[in-house]
Amino acid sequence: MDAPAPVLNPPATPQASGPVLSGLDVAVTCAEWIADHAWLFLLVLGSAALVTEVVLRRLAARASQERMALDLIPARHFEPSTEQILRRGIELTRASTSMPWWAPRRSKAVRIRLRADGASPFLYRVEGPAGAERLLTTTPFGPHVKVTKAAPLADRKRRHEVRAEFLLRGNPVATLRDVPLDPDPLQPLVDAVADLRAQIGDLAEICIDLQRAPKTALKARRWQLLDAAQRRERNEATRLTRWMHRDHQRLEDSWLFQFSQMLTPDGRRARQGSRMVMTPPAVRVDPAKALGKLAEDSHLVRVQILVRCASDTEGRAEAYLARIQAGLDVFGGSARLAIRGWRIGPWRLGADRFPHRKQFDRRWTTGQCQPPAANWVQLTELLGLLKPPTVHCRLPLLPVELPDFKLGDPSLLLQGWYQSPDGRRRLVATHTDETLFEVGVGKAGGGKTERALVQAVGYAHAGGGFLFADPHRDSWQRAAPYLAHDHLMGRIARIDLKATGPDSLISSWNLIGMHHGRARHEVVEDTVDAFATAFAWDDASAPRAIAIFTETLTVLTAVNELACRAGRPHDQATIFHVRTLLTDSGFRTSALAAVRDHLDEESMAWWQTVFPTFPPDSFNILINPLARLAANPVTRAFLGQGHGIYNIRAAMDHRMIVWVCTAGNGPTDKLLVALLARDLLRAGRSRTDLPEALRVLFRVYLDELITLTGTAADSIAAMFEDLRKFKVQIHGMTQLLSRLPTSVRQSLLQNASTLSTTTGSRAAVSAITEEWGDQPSATHVANLDRYDHYAQFTVDGRRVGPVLLHGPLLDEVFADLYEPRQLRALEAAADKTAGVRPLSELTTRAAAQQQRVQDFLLEHAPAATVPLTKSTKEFQ
Repeated sequence: MDAPAPVLNPPATPQASGPVLSGLDVAVTCAEWIADHAWLFLLVLGSAALVTEVVLRRLAARASQERMALDLIPARHFEPSTEQILRRGIELTRASTSMPWWAPRRSKAVRIRLRADGASPFLYRVEGPAGAERLLTTTPFGPHVKVTKAAPLADRKRRHEVRAEFLLRGNPVATLRDVPLDPDPLQPLVDAVADLRAQIGDLAEICIDLQRAPKTALKARRWQLLDAAQRRERNEATRLTRWMHRDHQRLEDSWLFQFSQMLTPDGRRARQGSRMVMTPPAVRVDPAKALGKLAEDSHLVRVQILVRCASDTEGRAEAYLARIQAGLDVFGGSARLAIRGWRIGPWRLGADRFPHRKQFDRRWTTGQCQPPAANWVQLTELLGLLKPPTVHCRLPLLPVELPDFKLGDPSLLLQGWYQSPDGRRRLVATHTDETLFEVGVGKAGGGKTERALVQAVGYAHAGGGFLFADPHRDSWQRAAPYLAHDHLMGRIARIDLKATGPDSLISSWNLIGMHHGRARHEVVEDTVDAFATAFAWDDASAPRAIAIFTETLTVLTAVNELACRAGRPHDQATIFHVRTLLTDSGFRTSALAAVRDHLDEESMAWWQTVFPTFPPDSFNILINPLARLAANPVTRAFLGQGHGIYNIRAAMDHRMIVWVCTAGNGPTDKLLVALLARDLLRAGRSRTDLPEALRVLFRVYLDELITLTGTAADSIAAMFEDLRKFKVQIHGMTQLLSRLPTSVRQSLLQNASTLSTTTGSRAAVSAITEEWGDQPSATHVANLDRYDHYAQFTVDGRRVGPVLLHGPLLDEVFADLYEPRQLRALEAAADKTAGVRPLSELTTRAAAQQQRVQDFLLEHAPAATVPLTKSTKEFQ
């Protein structure tokens, strides 16, 4: 038997479970180690995140230091189009990327700062990277917006401050409401801070930071929105299927279904079988609908809105924040702007609380943009915030624009009562040196004259001088009790040309008098110019009249110069001696003999050769108006005195207060007004002999311009055109602009620094409202209450208004200055300064002046050698 073959033990086959168990053991061991050392991973990740944040903050802080700011000051008529605003928004987003390559995204932003601090109605400032200065400076708004480099904001700590950050709530892909540009979308924000009071530390600021949409974040946001939309659709499909099954079960359990089954044969019931419920197909997600405004990349930005309000008075900062929140509600629609945080009872957990406050202050100070995840908007949603206030925005009137009136301050001119949005009233004023020409329009009794009187009285008590020309005497009687003070009486002169009887007191004015020290040729030229302007003479229409009048006045002024040198100014010839010189050969011979040595050869030759060739009727053009003046007792007495007192140039230089009450509307009265107006223009222009620094301001109030411009249209028009250079300011009042001569009306509207109107007919006030672009409209002005008026002013070289003011009243504003017991003393002082005498006495003296001058000529006036000197009297 063969021995059995040895059996070789094969190598042990490793069990399959051995290595698997070893792998599990390793995995379990690793998991246990990771679980035991999870703190180490968290520490590493946290440290990396902390280091990254520190580095990003340092880089962002460094990049934020290289920023600049521009102030945008819109013109009053600024009215941009939607396209212009959108282009501006595109420029802003492009400018936000003008940063170094290493700058973190949070620092790549442009800020729009809206600030109300009492220094300006609503400061609109753009802040951005310094590298984008040129891009930010050039705006699509053109010349309608002035862009200037902004000065640093000087701020201080207030006692009470509140902060808020706004985020988008509601549908995250819905757009904000499409807010029209008329009225201005900024109007609610302006109204929210309209009653801000800088003197108690009120401050309100809104910062709107814009940042271009980062592509990575945008893709992630879109993925989130699509995923959320798909989940909503799946959930909706599941819910709908569940409700369909439930409805089917309810149907089969109903008695009506069971009753119908009982009536149905079994075979037919078997054939019908059970009804199958179809599951509704899943609805495909529409990306455009799911993404909404995030579907397109163009003009998509992230926005950060920060608000800070402060005040030294408790509760005011919170009130401003609440109003600003209400103002931003105008943009609310399917999406709205709401304050970020939670409210728990009376407390709000937001930007004012830990831990958000420090981050808020850092972003506020540096301009860095880290908006909430939901703050994605299209530029078209923010059009109302991308531009300064437009013509459709009503800005509040601040004390820095129209300061409060202070009695005794010569740099301020009272204008009226202004009521602020919070109901407070204050007397506002304009700066005297900027209020060059004022025009007041409105119906009779509307308050034009009263406002001018209040302004004049306040200016008088501040030491200013003025002339008040009034065709009526009522203005003097109204203002006199408020001027009856000892420190004013010596400066007041009353020229009343409304005589009521022989005892009426009249002043005097010698048109060609030489006792004021003026050059002889100047007196001749000014007098000829006055008459030529009154009668529309020129070298083409009346060359002979101008030549005769010039030569006649040359002789008479030479006679007057001799009389003054002889110390006999009361023996001077007057304007009425023109007729005598032309028609009385004896007087003419005496006068020419007396002044022979004081006339040039050409003048003497004219009298010897040319004058005799004129027929007698050639002098009528001069004699007729002079005869009318001489026939009126008042004008004869006023103009017929050798030593006239009236001297408006001296009144200007000595800050005197001159009240001129002119006569009626007849031809003679209009001629006298024309002479006075031309003399006023002449006096203002004559101040060219003074250095500009020595010319003191002098104001002229012209009431009832329609009456005053009868024959003085050219003179009054020239006043509004020329006297600014000589520091003579005009305040004109009229009921109807349309009734003024064209030259006067055009000069008024062209040069008016203050334009105001009270109530009146629509046709009458439309001439003013058209200058304002019908804002307010003529209908609005026509419905004003008595003494209310709209006015537009010039402040710091720019227009302010139209502003609704309530006209001031003397007994309301200056009740403390009312001194009726001093009226007699005032009138006596004013009459003394004006050198008045009874009408009967002056009439007699004027009639005897012919003989006085004749006697002087016969006494060889040329022998007098006393040098001509200017009178020392202030009003002479």
